[in-house]
Amino acid sequence: MDVSFAKCVSIFVQFFCILTPFFVLSMFVAMTGHMTSIKQRHTAIKTTIAILVICLLIYFLGRQLFDLLGLTLDAFRIGAGAILFLNGVKLLSDKPAQIVQEPGQESDNISVVPLAIPFAIGPGTIGALMVMSSESKSMPHYLVGCAGLTAAVASVGAILLFSSLIERIIGRQGIRILSKLTGLILAGMSAQIVFTGIKNFLDL
Repeated sequence: MDVSFAKCVSIFVQFFCILTPFFVLSMFVAMTGHMTSIKQRHTAIKTTIAILVICLLIYFLGRQLFDLLGLTLDAFRIGAGAILFLNGVKLLSDKPAQIVQEPGQESDNISVVPLAIPFAIGPGTIGALMVMSSESKSMPHYLVGCAGLTAAVASVGAILLFSSLIERIIGRQGIRILSKLTGLILAGMSAQIVFTGIKNFLDL
C-alpha cells in the first residue's frame, strides 16, 4: 500500500509538471481576462474536464498504439523525452507566448482548443502518457497511474479555477516566473527519460 501511494505521488508530481500548469494559467488569464467571473469558472471547468478525458483516453490506449505502430518503449522514450526537452526550453524562453484570438471567438471554443490542446496536452505530454501506459504491467498499476494522473489534472483545474485570485496575489510576472521554474524541472525530467531510453537500448 505504501509503495502504491508513493508511486501515485510520483506520477502526480511528474504529470503536474508535464502539464505545464503555470504556462496554461498564463494563457488562460490572457484569453479569459475580458470574461465575467462566472464565465471564467465555466471555462476552467470545461478545460479541466477536456484535459482529464483526453489524458485518460491516451493513457488507456497507449499500449495498443505501441503494438499497432510497432514501436519499442525505449525508442519512444527517446523521442518523447526530446520533445519534452524542447517544451521545457520554450518555457524558459524570455519571449512570452502571443495569443491570437479570432474576433467573436466564444469561451466554449477555447476550452478544448487551444487551452486543453495544445497548451496543456502537447506532443511531449502525449508521448509521456504513452510511455507511462506501456510501463504499467497490471490493472493495479493502471489504477495507481490513473489516480496520480487524475490528481495532477485536478490540481491544474484548481489553479485555473482560482486564476483571478492567483493573478492578484503574484501578478502576471509571478506566473511567468513559476512557468519558467516548471520549464527547468521539465527539462531535467525529459533528460532523464532520454537517458533511460538510451541506457536500455544500449543494454540490449
